[in-house]
Amino acid sequence: MKVLFLGTAEFACPTLEALLASPHEVIGVVTQPDRPKGRGRKTVPTPVKSLAQNAGLPVYQPEKIRDPAFLKILHSIQPEIMVVVAYGQLLSAPVLAIPPRGCVNVHGSLLPRYRGAAPIVRAILGGETQTGITTLFMDPGMDTGPILLTEETEIGEEDTSGTLHDRLARIGARLLLRTLEQLETNTLIPKPQDSSLATLAPKIEKEEARIRWSAPARQTFNQIRAFDPWPGAFTFLAGRILKLFRPRLIEGGPKEPPGTIVQASDEGLRVAAPQGHLLIREAQAESRPRMRVSDFLRGTPLAAGARLGD
Repeated sequence: MKVLFLGTAEFACPTLEALLASPHEVIGVVTQPDRPKGRGRKTVPTPVKSLAQNAGLPVYQPEKIRDPAFLKILHSIQPEIMVVVAYGQLLSAPVLAIPPRGCVNVHGSLLPRYRGAAPIVRAILGGETQTGITTLFMDPGMDTGPILLTEETEIGEEDTSGTLHDRLARIGARLLLRTLEQLETNTLIPKPQDSSLATLAPKIEKEEARIRWSAPARQTFNQIRAFDPWPGAFTFLAGRILKLFRPRLIEGGPKEPPGTIVQASDEGLRVAAPQGHLLIREAQAESRPRMRVSDFLRGTPLAAGARLGD
């Protein structure tokens, strides 16, 4: 099939790579405009744009895909089907109507759960032990179209948003190829979503990463994993931001007040929280790189009884 690919973020790259290695013809790529990034605010291409250019594909970067001038361009490209992965804009009905075989989305959750922009982070934050990938036909709503295929994966206690992101991106690539194969052979029957089971996964706000030590230990355990690598769950040590990573949950009621460092060793920082302790194995101080706690303690010695928090 002649495929027009719409994607922006790193999550979309494995799917584009899989399409390029498949019998399908990728006739172009639509991605978001280049944006300033980092402290220097240097304009950088999107990950999908870089991949597409290396593959010699035509790249289109409309500010708004629904713009009437760009709609004319989409019509002129004449895609048979559009594949959309982590693109970053909702597609209007006129856009969705262009490809005769429709628009297929690869979404990072088991729909109808976690519709929206941040399904991976929200799944870990919500304490889920299972998630997956859904392919679906798109409609004008946000992840509301009929489901084509799904594939599940477990969320382990060592998983973070980073590790889960990479695994789901690989699953999405192979599930998309299966989806296209079955669409070509007319062996796939779309299934409407049960909206009564829907939950939402709105965009992440940095303030959500602030650790509240009064929260149950498991909730903070999930929070630290959910915001790894970005933006990093944070607390305060002596009035300065300290980001925490790689927690291990030790259940059981502590005697110490929440936020108290019970032990500081090469193994990690053991911190009291309601209904348990957290063993923090990596940390990042302000203006410093992320490092193992054993290395952090060499520059910032801590003793039992020190407190984390506001």
